Amino acid sequence: MSVRRFVGANSRDVMRQVRETLGDDALILANRRTEGGVEILAMADEAVDHFDPAPTPEPPPASPPAFSLPASDPLQAMSERLLREMQDMRELLTRQQQAPAAAAAADTSTRLRQLLARVGFSDELSSEVLAGLPESLVLAPADSNQPLLWLREQLMARLPVLTQENSFFDQTGIVALVGPTGVGKTTTTAKLAARFVMRHGTRPVALVTTDSFRIGAHEQLRIYARLLDTPMYALDAEQPIDDLLGRLQGKQWVIIDTVGMSQRDQRVIEQIAHLQGGQSTVRLVLLLNAASQPETLEEVVLRYRQAARAAGAELDDCIITKQDEAGRLAPVLDIVMRHGMRVLFGSHGQQVPEDMAVANPAALIDQALDGQSTLASQPASAPVSLPRWSRDVLGQGRRLSSVLTRLRQRVAGFVRLEAVWDIAALPSAVQDGRLDRLLADTPPADNLLGMAWSPRRNERGCDWSMPDIGLDANGAWSALPRLQHRQPAGWQPRLATQSDEHGIAVHLLPTLPDTEALAWLEAQHLTWVSLVPASQRVYFQGTRCAQRQLFIDSTLTHHISVRFRGQPMQLWSAYAEVTDASGTALLAWYGEVRDPESAKRIARRYWLSPARLGADALSLLATQLQSEGVTALTKRAWQQLKEADSGDVSAEIRLLMASGVAAVAGHLDSADDDAALALRTDLMLLLGTQRKRRDTALLDGLVHSFMARDAIRQLGSVSREGML
Repeated sequence: MSVRRFVGANSRDVMRQVRETLGDDALILANRRTEGGVEILAMADEAVDHFDPAPTPEPPPASPPAFSLPASDPLQAMSERLLREMQDMRELLTRQQQAPAAAAAADTSTRLRQLLARVGFSDELSSEVLAGLPESLVLAPADSNQPLLWLREQLMARLPVLTQENSFFDQTGIVALVGPTGVGKTTTTAKLAARFVMRHGTRPVALVTTDSFRIGAHEQLRIYARLLDTPMYALDAEQPIDDLLGRLQGKQWVIIDTVGMSQRDQRVIEQIAHLQGGQSTVRLVLLLNAASQPETLEEVVLRYRQAARAAGAELDDCIITKQDEAGRLAPVLDIVMRHGMRVLFGSHGQQVPEDMAVANPAALIDQALDGQSTLASQPASAPVSLPRWSRDVLGQGRRLSSVLTRLRQRVAGFVRLEAVWDIAALPSAVQDGRLDRLLADTPPADNLLGMAWSPRRNERGCDWSMPDIGLDANGAWSALPRLQHRQPAGWQPRLATQSDEHGIAVHLLPTLPDTEALAWLEAQHLTWVSLVPASQRVYFQGTRCAQRQLFIDSTLTHHISVRFRGQPMQLWSAYAEVTDASGTALLAWYGEVRDPESAKRIARRYWLSPARLGADALSLLATQLQSEGVTALTKRAWQQLKEADSGDVSAEIRLLMASGVAAVAGHLDSADDDAALALRTDLMLLLGTQRKRRDTALLDGLVHSFMARDAIRQLGSVSREGML
């Protein structure tokens, strides 16, 4: 059998025998002290899987003696028990390793995700890429190369690079290499300078170093400068580049080797601020060490870009260094892709200038996927795990940016609403003046077609009245409502101002206006509907009666779908031809809001509309009905903002902010197109929690989005021209 006994005077002697006989990987099963010294039971590692617990004698070799263990030997019993447990553990581990591999072979998406995880791409990027996997490849055979070719193309498309080397060196000016200590800035400075000299000669170029901390840093760059026959200047880290302008006369291309600083060093912001502090524009290039840990690279990119934006600069270009020292290239490419940075060059050694090449997407992606040419199922290592705060910030940041961009494109007045939120972040002393200028500069009606007018009174329990909300040609609410107290007094002047000056042709009225205003609406042939009480008096077939009496015995047979108080409902309606006291032909409407599941009546409403509109007025009635929910949403947003701003925001601005996000939430709640569905989904994900009522969830998501946007801007992580 495979178990062998070794006896020696001491442990060292016995272990020497074990190594000589069974090798360094031998398994020690048991040991005990005896009268003669030390006794050990051991076996070769490869024999574990073939061990038979029923012992069979084997002829003893010359030295050391091997033997059949008697069944009664307690050492034998212990060794057999240990071996059985070891065999069971190996079988269990084998099954656990094989099970995921067998399950992973189910479809192409799983296999591709495993491949990306093995080579070092993050789960965030993998999910983003694989979301676009064509249906034709989902069930491709495991030995098909088409999915891998598709994946390669997708990764290449997400990797921005310098398209032509000449475009970098032909752009005259100042370039500063920044990054942590030890990333290779000095060597890269020399490589770039050498490439410039090869194209344009030595006269137009100069080298500058700000590294006065590292011993020998000046001398190292001076040696390179002497070899290239170019001048080299030293600049204190706190000096602006303008201090050297007199000595740089005639130089078309200047490259600065900056002092290396940890991304956590607060002086990073000061360093970049000094580089940008003069009149000369300095292009920043971030160096990323391909051999660094993903978490470190993530933090380097975040901190250095944050410092650049705080100084009013952009940091969008990078050079990948030490590719020859990196076990995997995928982690650094993953970070570059997710942050949208452009790779200029890749450095893979110390030789100047040979060991640097212009970034090539195909070569970089092939190197990242090197050794993974097939999709045969293999045990996947744990995916690259980014810090939780980093995953949250970046994932939510991308989603937030996407949501805001789509809302700007979709919702009239959204850009103006953002401007109102920007004013709220200013000192309170200047807020009112900035708001006056913003509203004075507002384009005529923001291409609006209609206006949902609000009651001319304060809302219940509030010291403000609901603003009036515009409608675009598609019936969507405008994100910049109209404050009531900034409009003329009286219905007719208000209607005339909006129609004459802003082209508003559709009016949804909260109550029937006075006779003069109605006559004006009819004389202008404008479209209007008005909510009225059940007791509203009209003339039906010459008889004056309350509007409710017209529909006491009516059977409602027609209905349309609406959103009411955040829930899907049905509006059942009927109408009758009537006139008012002046003889104007009108339609009297009666509507019931019903639950589509139980047919229970939730609410009832009465309206009047011009007879000339006919049944076409029904869509306007539904729009006005749905606008009722905007007021409740505005109250909710007002309270949230009041608690958040601690009274530092003027009441006017807070009301515009609250009613604006309420109008956007109301629109997204009622819209049924695919784009609205996608926006609703992303807002829910930004909010991070599920809610019973969709309209209030959307409102909270929008408020959260605006507050997140403001917080990110305040930290300097993004700029209006950048992500948000």
